[in-house]
Amino acid sequence: MSFALVAVLAGLLWPAAAGAQNREHQQMTADVRMLQEQAQQLALTIAALSQTLTRALEGLNARLDATNEAARKSFADQKLQVDNLANDVRVIRERSDDTNVRITSLRQELEALRSTVQALQQIALAPPAPAPADPNAPAPVTPLPVPQGPPPAPLPSTAGLSPEKLFETARADYFAGRYQSAILGFEAYLRAFPRFEQADDAYFYIGESHSLLNQFADAIAAYNQVIQTYPGTNSVPDAYYKRGLAEERLGQADAARASYEAVTTSFPDSAAAGLAKQSLDRLARAQQP
Repeated sequence: MSFALVAVLAGLLWPAAAGAQNREHQQMTADVRMLQEQAQQLALTIAALSQTLTRALEGLNARLDATNEAARKSFADQKLQVDNLANDVRVIRERSDDTNVRITSLRQELEALRSTVQALQQIALAPPAPAPADPNAPAPVTPLPVPQGPPPAPLPSTAGLSPEKLFETARADYFAGRYQSAILGFEAYLRAFPRFEQADDAYFYIGESHSLLNQFADAIAAYNQVIQTYPGTNSVPDAYYKRGLAEERLGQADAARASYEAVTTSFPDSAAAGLAKQSLDRLARAQQP
């Protein structure tokens, strides 16, 4: 009896248990599907965020590149401006130095002109000293007129002339073939401005003018002035060489050889040294039998 009751109860309870298990399985399946949908939606959200982040990074990189390019360009422009400014400062400094040199030269010219004017005024204002009268002296005898040669050329006036103007005027006479006028002009320059930087050139042109006039002894004297008075100037090698040529024209072969050797020994790298070597070879060939 009891066994039958148990069987009946089991038969009644089995469908209920099976239905409950089926509903639980369906609930789990629904939950799994929901989780899958949420995971898929989360994956889509993550992909969208990744794309957004990628685009943001690309934009940031583009901005950084643009900023770097702008910084490089700005730096290049600033460097160019600094270089231009440095160049302008250098030009201004050079012009300032040139202006200082010109001011110094003008000051020297003014001093030289002042000295020249004062010397001319003293010469003009100084009266000649009268000779003392001797009451016992015989009456002066009027001498017979003596025929006079042509008056010497007047010395050029240096009043109102700057050293450069006086030098260029004399050099213009030299290149024009007016050698006597050139000599007078350079001598006037040396009297008025003996300490100026072109004094050695003035003596050298005097020597050249005398040489072209075949006045070789006077030319040698002028070249000696260059050599002895201005030993550190660029005219000295040429003065030695030209002195040798003038000595050759006077037949002073030994003196000419000494002048040429002085050029080749003391100024071996000068252009005059090459010419002097040729002259030494010529003298050597002339001595050969």
